[in-house]
Amino acid sequence: MAHNLDYNEQTQQYAFFSVKEKAWHGLGKIVSDHPTSREALAFAGLDFEVEKRPLYTFPERKPEDKGVLDAIKIPNHFATIRTDRNAALGVVGRDYRIVQNHEAFDFFDAIVGNTDGILYETAGALFGGSKVFITAKLPSYIKVGQDDLIEQYVFLTNTHDGSGSIIAAFTPVRICCNNTLNAALRNCTSVIKIRHTANAKERLNEAHKLMGIIDTVSPLLDGIFNQWSKIRITDSEVQELIKKAMSPSKEVLENVRLGDYEQLSTVFKNTCDKVSEYAFSAPTQQLESTKGTLFGAYNAITGYYQNIYDYKSEAAKMNSIIYGGTAQQRGQTAFKLCHDFMTQSDFIIN
Repeated sequence: MAHNLDYNEQTQQYAFFSVKEKAWHGLGKIVSDHPTSREALAFAGLDFEVEKRPLYTFPERKPEDKGVLDAIKIPNHFATIRTDRNAALGVVGRDYRIVQNHEAFDFFDAIVGNTDGILYETAGALFGGSKVFITAKLPSYIKVGQDDLIEQYVFLTNTHDGSGSIIAAFTPVRICCNNTLNAALRNCTSVIKIRHTANAKERLNEAHKLMGIIDTVSPLLDGIFNQWSKIRITDSEVQELIKKAMSPSKEVLENVRLGDYEQLSTVFKNTCDKVSEYAFSAPTQQLESTKGTLFGAYNAITGYYQNIYDYKSEAAKMNSIIYGGTAQQRGQTAFKLCHDFMTQSDFIIN
């Protein structure tokens, strides 16, 4: 399975660092102590610069043409170039503003710098350096029941290929199985996105709101998950919730609601079976907080995408879980279903 980590031919190092624990197929630099963001930048090989340069093309050569043809400049489009390798990372528009890695990490320092106990855990680059990220662990955690601890992280990603926004986000991660929970809370958001526009650097300052969001979301999650851990749910209800959460379309969902399983594809039914198997047999599903509980049903769906689903690459996994892909969408649907389960006997999706 591909990992898509950037590899530096000169240093013969992969662009990734982790504190103490190996990750990403065992590649990258492992350090014993939590670094500063500037040290993380160097450990992960992210201390490079990016420039925006004009784009050119050449006219089609005709038989009568002699010598070198004059290049034609492409208006309002530019290439982003990694200067240490003179390598193109992407194509962007006129108003696109590059935010250097050190600028993004300085911003991350400003977010977390005033919070005691925050520790930088990982940083890395994907696809030749076109996408970079850093994560930091918060000192507090969510405790569900007596034994179920969910650590809390903040992360920042930056792109240099024009493919996405700068993202600063909060995500809780289960200690025992690294199960990313991406709950969608009503009237709350745990992600801030900032476009690479002309004033992108200045707008980065707005993302200080993230720590305020964490102060709101974390206790809400704590209360909700602990409430769910006390609500009993039968095996048949878990299977019904899984089918509804995993439905890829309104048509499939309608067939699930009507109990018309003959109309469902074999692929869909096999997927639901895998999630159900995880729900009833995974070690983390045998805790007091998860076994036979509504929280366990929710955790089964998020846990399936974190621990069982066969992604094409680690980058695809990150995109699916964090950047609004299938895993995040299914997690959001599962969250709403669990919320509805508490308030009505026939839980549905509007």
